[in-house]
Amino acid sequence: MNLHALEFLGAAIMAAGLLQGCSGIGTANPGASPPPRLNDSAWTLASLPGTSPLPTAQVTVQFEGGRATGSDGCNQWATNFTADNGRLTFGPRRTSTQMACAEPVSELARSFNRVLDDARTYRMDAGFLLLLSADGATLAVLAAQPTTLAGTAWQVVAYNNGRQAAVSVIAGTELTLEFLADGKLRGSGGCNGFNGSFTVKDTGPSIGRLMSTRMACVQPAGRMEQEAAYLAALETATSALREADRLELRTASGAIAVSARLSGPH
Repeated sequence: MNLHALEFLGAAIMAAGLLQGCSGIGTANPGASPPPRLNDSAWTLASLPGTSPLPTAQVTVQFEGGRATGSDGCNQWATNFTADNGRLTFGPRRTSTQMACAEPVSELARSFNRVLDDARTYRMDAGFLLLLSADGATLAVLAAQPTTLAGTAWQVVAYNNGRQAAVSVIAGTELTLEFLADGKLRGSGGCNGFNGSFTVKDTGPSIGRLMSTRMACVQPAGRMEQEAAYLAALETATSALREADRLELRTASGAIAVSARLSGPH
């Protein structure tokens, strides 16, 4: 590796430390070696030449079954990929949501989409994934993304209301969820605390029956109905997707049970 690449990688490692310092990695080993192949791996942007880190905009890439998906910091995207002996191409077609984002998030998204267009090779080095151009120039450096749930705490942003719809949390209330390292589960339904247990299977967590306190809360309107629906939604979760600071728990049919954002490690 030449001197410029070493300097760039060193800066990326420092940037990744800043990005992940409050991410709640849980039981994942930050010193573990990266996976030997791209399939079944997930990454978070650590460094992008010409841009500054944006803590509020997470750029992610997940490789699974010949598909690459993730977020460019503004929109979710998906495409096919091919990887062989260090060579890498995305596409040729890439789909994306069409949400508008203000600057500098939009510029970050445009820059990362250019990386996806221009990437031709890759290398795993010192626990990082380097996306490279055809001439070997470093386009982006990504850090291995923690995928464990144990030891993490989440703030819920949406839940399934039991009528086949994911709805936002009522203003003035807070729904939380913690996966403890010993397999226990706890949180708040917005009025009462609850606890239970979870086990991790191949596809994600299996949540057992939840027990909660029995306090009644009157305001704001709908608070108790929300709590009942949230706890019921948790018990229907059979799979999980953790992407940087976001978590989606889904039902066996693929519907969203709970959507949450990372609030910190346990």
